[in-house]
Amino acid sequence: MKNKFKISFTVILILAITGCQNIDKKEKESVQKETALIQMAFGKWKTRNDSLGVELDVNNFENWLDLVNRTEKIVCNDSLPKITLTTDNEIKTIYFRNTCLREGSARIIKTKNVIGIYNNKISKNKEYGIPLDSLESVLRKDIENKEKNSELSESPEKLTICIQYDDKNDFKNLPNILKQLTTTYYRITIRTDLKILLVDENYFSPPPPPKAKI
Repeated sequence: MKNKFKISFTVILILAITGCQNIDKKEKESVQKETALIQMAFGKWKTRNDSLGVELDVNNFENWLDLVNRTEKIVCNDSLPKITLTTDNEIKTIYFRNTCLREGSARIIKTKNVIGIYNNKISKNKEYGIPLDSLESVLRKDIENKEKNSELSESPEKLTICIQYDDKNDFKNLPNILKQLTTTYYRITIRTDLKILLVDENYFSPPPPPKAKI
């Protein structure tokens, strides 16, 4: 009887140890999976702290102008507007390079240094309606130009992507646009210093003349 009890106790002990080992193994695998996620940050200012980042969720905005206005408010409060994209093996954080523009201030940016994405179509200089399938080709021309063509970007460092939607178009596709932009840019340059602005239709309009003093 004692032998049977010892055998039973031994079997139970072995099963318990095996069970604990399996749990530990699963926990380690889970931790390894989490730490294996690739984390990338695009458009991050070198001199700004990560803690200043403020997340934007496109689902929280009724229209594009609200999203742009919120982006500008974040910037004017000395914070960093961003959108985070997460997949099974990757976390991408995209910081937007909008700057705080007070009333009457001018935007100093050369249009040749700009690639526009308007309602999911690409525009460059006077060419509009370029399909997104051509994104890599358009990006590559500007990135590799190095001042050879006066119609293209002066340098990769000055290249800026301006994204805009009108109120009639669904801007909820923005995360997909950002994913395609960052993936393509990184494939060409192996860099993450991509400058992206969220803009409205008035962004490139000249500022109104100063009010006359009475």
